[in-house]
Amino acid sequence: MFGLGRRSLLKGLTVIVCLAAAVWAALWYFIPAPPSTISIASGARGGGFEQTVEHYREKLALHHVTLDVRPTEGSADSLRLVEDRSSGVDAAYFLGGTTNSGRSPGLMSLGRINFTPVWPFYRGLEPLDRLTQLKGKRVVVGVAFSRVATQILAAHGVNSENTTLLPLIGLAAVKALKDGAADAIFIPFELNSPILQSLLRDPTVRLMNLPQAEALTRLFPYLTRLVLPQGVIDLEKNIPAGDVSLIAITNPVVVRKDLHPELVYLLAQTLAEEHGGSGIFERAGDFPTQTDPEFPVAEEARDFYKNGPSLLQRYLPFWTLNIAKRIIAISLTLIAIVIPIFSYLPRLYQWLLQRHMATLYRRLRQVEAAMQKELAAPEAIALQAELEEIEQAAKHLPVRHSDILFAFELRIDLTRTRLAKLHVANA
Repeated sequence: MFGLGRRSLLKGLTVIVCLAAAVWAALWYFIPAPPSTISIASGARGGGFEQTVEHYREKLALHHVTLDVRPTEGSADSLRLVEDRSSGVDAAYFLGGTTNSGRSPGLMSLGRINFTPVWPFYRGLEPLDRLTQLKGKRVVVGVAFSRVATQILAAHGVNSENTTLLPLIGLAAVKALKDGAADAIFIPFELNSPILQSLLRDPTVRLMNLPQAEALTRLFPYLTRLVLPQGVIDLEKNIPAGDVSLIAITNPVVVRKDLHPELVYLLAQTLAEEHGGSGIFERAGDFPTQTDPEFPVAEEARDFYKNGPSLLQRYLPFWTLNIAKRIIAISLTLIAIVIPIFSYLPRLYQWLLQRHMATLYRRLRQVEAAMQKELAAPEAIALQAELEEIEQAAKHLPVRHSDILFAFELRIDLTRTRLAKLHVANA
């Protein structure tokens, strides 16, 4: 019985080791290790995101992840790259309103990360306070922003049929306004942009206040109403001279849905560190957002923004997280299998014991049956040897079953005595 128990134990351990190896292999396939490089489409060179993405690179390097930055021609080009699986681009930053989950089902958002105000500057003595008043004028609408700008202007009845829309950007747009080649510009600028700061301080141009800004946010979910407070640009010169209502685009960082979850988490952590502070238009904690009006937000990102890092993420280096999760998964799997096995071990042991005793009893009954006829000396000797083997096999029973052993040995002794008497009688 002890030999049988040892063999069963070795078989059990072999099964557990093989099971652990199989689970590890399955986890290696279904939960692969995250890549060490992420590629992001960062938008046009010289844009407001160019400096920010360098901060991303530095933060990710601390976790031994390399960020490959891919400048593009603008939002449309960034979108094209991140949707193209063969491009190698995993993530992209672009202006809100560029696309949505209906048109780009393979993407998910890491939340909105910032505001990009849209600045309506104009020349002339006549005060303008409605975009409808741009009808019939020469209006710069940019390039990357042109699709969004034309949608907003069209809602006010301003379109290419009744207005000259000029696709200029940056310094070219400002030069056209100052030189009189354009009557207004309606394009986005970062607040700290030198170009914008020069426009805000230029007495020959005016910044249009948009009292209908709230209505626009209801019609276009990627827009937000902002207020540029009086004097916030220059308190001494009181620029602007009064509160100005503006509209702003909220911009997402999106990733492909097949991006490794650990990298999604790491990017979300990076966004929170970079964009979680306060500014003129946002309070601390406003960005990154847990929701996105145009895309589903990745579960890992939303969980991080809501609850912070998990216990493993808080205490383990990034490169060890995947290994730790596999070990935990294997441990839980083994526990789920081994505990039920141990709960059935007493029943299994009892069954093996009964089977062992049934075999010994069957052999003993065969000896007793053979004793019912006259035995020659060699037959009696053979039966005695069989009894000795049966007795030795019975002695392998554990001590705690000594009552069973005692009863069985008693029966063997009786059989041996009878066999001895028959042997003497036939001698």
